[in-house]
Formats: sequence, structure tokens, C-alpha cells
Amino acid sequence: MKFSQLLSAPNQLTLLRMMFLPFIVINLVEGHYLWALSLFVFAGLSDGLDGLLARTLKQQTTLGQYLDPIADKLLLSTVFLVLSIMRKIPWKFTVLVFSRDISILAASAVLFAIAGLRDFRPSIFGKANTFAQVAAVFFVMLLEVHPARWVWITRLTFLRATFAFTIVSALHYVILVGHRLRSHSHA
Repeated sequence: MKFSQLLSAPNQLTLLRMMFLPFIVINLVEGHYLWALSLFVFAGLSDGLDGLLARTLKQQTTLGQYLDPIADKLLLSTVFLVLSIMRKIPWKFTVLVFSRDISILAASAVLFAIAGLRDFRPSIFGKANTFAQVAAVFFVMLLEVHPARWVWITRLTFLRATFAFTIVSALHYVILVGHRLRSHSHA
């Protein structure tokens, strides 16, 4: 890996997003939900901006391909965990999200080790799952800032969508892994 990859604007934004995480957690734990929500929104905007910059400036790097999803998972998993500890998100959602992510990580490691497979781009179901998780976290925090009925309903809707898409995307991933292994064994 070249040091210049680390210095690219998109990767700097990704690293900045990772640096926001402790401040989001601190604000959540201290009950400063508006600050936590603001930092979470800023992190989300930086996620979109780093991808746009990478394509526009032609600064897509191998480091960025690994760093960006790591930053996303670290942010979402940590916030889900903290919000569950604080009893703002029921544990069943967090356990399901963690179980899926750990299973995918383990399966990816095994596929790489036994078959050298590396291409694990997210499917449409994985992207829908990530969107549902981001929206769920957003509305969980917004409910603490603005306790309106519509926010509560939207929060519940996105938590349920997270539950459904977590299961669907995990099943889809299992099917894809099977196809990849069969294709690899016939090659």
C-alpha cells in the first residue's frame, strides 16, 4: 500500500468519520442526543461525500475499498450497541445485526482462506439493510430530541425494516456464497 492512498481526500474523510465515533458515543452516554445526532448526520454526509470525491477525483483506492465499509460497520455497530445498552434499541435488533455481520466476516475470511475469493461487494439487500440501520439509528436519536408520535412510528418502522433486511440480506449472502464456491470449484 502506498502512503499516498492514505492521504487521498476520500480516505481522509473516511478517517475523519471514524474519529467522530467516540464523540458520538460520549454524547449519547451523557444524554446529549442533539449533539450525537448532529455528529451522526455529519458522519453520514461524509460517507456520501467520500464516495463522490473518490469517483469525481478518480481517487478510488484499494485502501478506500476496505476502509469505507469498515468505518460504516464500526459506526453502526457501535451506535447500535450503545443504544441497546441505554435501552433505546431493543436487544433483539442489535443481536441480529451483530450476528449477521460477524457471520459475513467469518464467511469472507474462510472464502478467502480456502478459495482466494475477495470480491464481496454489497448486494441490493445489503444496501437496503444498511439504509434501514442508518434510518433506525437516526430516528431512535431523533425521538430523544423530538418525542413526537410520527418519530416513534418511523423509528419502529425502520427497526422492523432492519430486522427484515438483516435476515433477507443474510440469506441472500448464503446463496451467493454457495454460487461462488460452486463456480470456483468448477473452474
